[in-house]
Amino acid sequence: MAHAIEVADSPQSVIWDITYACPLRCTHCYSESGRRPSRQVGHDDMLRIADAIISLRPELITLAGGEPLLVKGIFEVADRLTQAGISVIVYTGGWTFQPWMVDELARVCHRVVVSLDGPTAEIHDRIRGRVGSYARAMNALTLLDAGARRQREQGRRPIEFGIDCVVVRSNATRLDEFCTDIAPRFPELRSMDFGAAIPSGLGSRAGFVEHELLSDEQVAWLAGDEHRRHLQSLAPSTVRIDTTSNVELQMNPTQVRRGLDFQAIQIEPDGQVRAMLIYEGTVGSLLEEPADVLWRRAVARWTDPFITEALSHAGTMRGWAEAVRRIDYHFGSDAVRARIDRRPVFQAPTAG
Repeated sequence: MAHAIEVADSPQSVIWDITYACPLRCTHCYSESGRRPSRQVGHDDMLRIADAIISLRPELITLAGGEPLLVKGIFEVADRLTQAGISVIVYTGGWTFQPWMVDELARVCHRVVVSLDGPTAEIHDRIRGRVGSYARAMNALTLLDAGARRQREQGRRPIEFGIDCVVVRSNATRLDEFCTDIAPRFPELRSMDFGAAIPSGLGSRAGFVEHELLSDEQVAWLAGDEHRRHLQSLAPSTVRIDTTSNVELQMNPTQVRRGLDFQAIQIEPDGQVRAMLIYEGTVGSLLEEPADVLWRRAVARWTDPFITEALSHAGTMRGWAEAVRRIDYHFGSDAVRARIDRRPVFQAPTAG
């Protein structure tokens, strides 16, 4: 039986996948961006969605995708959110990054995060699914570093930027190199985050789970204090290192019963609100209904009997992946189920 839980009147954090357009084809892509319609709305509707988000009074909003820097008008949207007192983080793969974007991003957001999934082009490009993606990401980091230094010298607030790495089996043994080889190249870099890949979207495919999703032992190792301290000891002292298992995103019955430490909501490009962060299934559109109504509707979904039962068996990474597949197929629309049925078989990395 579903039971009432106490949650805040609004989410602490919002993730807005502002477009599903993407030049990359990441093997683990949670949103399957670049493989589906972008669903990006026009400029006026983007501003309406931004205003609906503002009405929820979150502390933080992450603009992601897809590739948010492909979106015309992204800087006006980010500025609108920032002017409302919300901290804005922009995630980018770096493919479309241009020098002029540095000052614009410094003006309209709190932090920029560049996705880098390998310390070498061979590893990163394979995971990201496009040759040249490592060079583009490194170019974005170079431009951000130079821009932050210039802004500091001019007496302005320098843009804060960091690196985010999705950890899978084929890059897990190379994390030291991020700290010893990558971080020292960018003196203005302030953070490096290493998070275990989660079994969502393409990351929930059986083949991906078999070959690339971290094992339970690897997840414990990654998120352990000893490993984090080890990585921190290798990195420049100005760079904060964080490691996480991402298991808090599971939202299993135990987490829900204790009210959750992480109360967030995810929004699809066209304003559809996901009921749960990493699972398919929406509860309505911000362009059609009040944001607070959709938030309460999303919270109610957390204790849906089907979800509670599915996640009660998700005590392992494999079990979690199986639960994701069940939940997505059950709550997803006909279009979602058709996309799931079309997912390509994951090709395991070759040795060497």
